[in-house]
Amino acid sequence: MADFWLKVDKTLRYHGRQVLRQCRATVWRINRPIAEQPVFIVGCSRAGTTLVYKTFSESDELGTLQRETHDFWSELHPLSKRNWDSHVLTEKDVVNSDKSIISEYFYRFTGTMQFVDKNNQNGLCISYLHALFPKAKFVYVKRSPGDNINSLIEGWGKADEFATWSNELPDDVSVENGKYKQWCFFLMPGWRKYLNASVEDVCAAQYVAINEAILDAKKAIPEDQWTEISYEDLLKDPVNGFKDAFDELNLSFTPALKAHCENVLATPYNAFSEIRLDKWKDGRNKDRLDRVLPQVADVAKRMGY
Repeated sequence: MADFWLKVDKTLRYHGRQVLRQCRATVWRINRPIAEQPVFIVGCSRAGTTLVYKTFSESDELGTLQRETHDFWSELHPLSKRNWDSHVLTEKDVVNSDKSIISEYFYRFTGTMQFVDKNNQNGLCISYLHALFPKAKFVYVKRSPGDNINSLIEGWGKADEFATWSNELPDDVSVENGKYKQWCFFLMPGWRKYLNASVEDVCAAQYVAINEAILDAKKAIPEDQWTEISYEDLLKDPVNGFKDAFDELNLSFTPALKAHCENVLATPYNAFSEIRLDKWKDGRNKDRLDRVLPQVADVAKRMGY
């Protein structure tokens, strides 16, 4: 009987959410509010962006979908119409209707125009996002190359989680001598050169491409609209690390948020193993990383590593 009432509760909640979204869609079409200052969490995949996004989603001042939105953004500018060249979008890709479509979508799901969004491909799209939302704020999450690339390598073994978007990719992927046949995470410029590469070379190239793109885009963003968070700092002191970020964005760091941050590492988001620094140094990918770390040294130095 308990299971029956649990199912009833879930069904009612589901239909309640659907009705609420329809009501918001109607309100939006009448008033047509436009988002002005969304918060975008950007960074390389496996850099800790989910940890940051989920924490910002705890703020009462920000609307959130509590999930990644790559499907929405990909449908707005389909890769298939761009020859699957990369996930890069620039100000030249802005369409007049984009801002209204985005505003309606987030209003329908969150009920507010002040929202936080996270989608790792958006690290390649900052100039596009800034052109759409000149007052948008960007939170750049960076992670040391050894641990980040190590986690990318592990993620390539989880195609059912990180490659679902690439099912229609027209090219034959044969990374690591055919061990990996689906492309994971995101398409960086020139990705086709890596179709038959080792997985560590692919991951190193992804790490370089997205962090370079973010650092280059930073030059055009007003200083008060840009915040950087080191994943390592969050592991050492999540409360003060997040407090500093919230302060920079002029968001209230409430007692509830402080309590959340005090326990945030106890229930990690999407972690593959225990949370600690320099895991790569005693992990199974150490030899691979020793080989490719020189390839990422320049961008790591720009990032402060």
